[in-house]
Amino acid sequence: AVAKRKPKSPIEGRWNIVSMTAWDVEETVEELRPFIEFERNEGGQFQFGCVYGEMDCRLTERNGKPAAEFSWEGHDEDEQVFGRGWAVLEGDQLEGMLFFHHGDESGFTAERSEG
Repeated sequence: AVAKRKPKSPIEGRWNIVSMTAWDVEETVEELRPFIEFERNEGGQFQFGCVYGEMDCRLTERNGKPAAEFSWEGHDEDEQVFGRGWAVLEGDQLEGMLFFHHGDESGFTAERSEG
C-alpha cells in the first residue's frame, strides 16, 4: 500500500516574525530577521534575537482554522532551552504563543516570507 501524502498545510513554509508581546523584535533585524518555519516532515525551526529552536510539529486545526502545535528545543546564547508553542492562521497572518519550559512566554505575529 502506498502511504497517502497529507495535503500541504497553509501554515507550511517560512514566516517572518513581525511582533512579539514579550520581546522587541525590531532590534534583532540586523543580525537575522526573526522567523518561524514549518516543514512538511513535521519539523521546523525558529529564531529571534539569541534564541534558536528546532520544533517537533503537529499540523492541526483550531476552531476550524489551520494550526500547528509544537514542542521545541534549542539554545539562548549558551544556555540550552526548550518548551512548547502553537500557531493559528488568522487571515494572512500567523498568531501564536511560544513558551519556555519553567520560564518566559510570548505571543507572536508572523507574516509569510516572500520567496
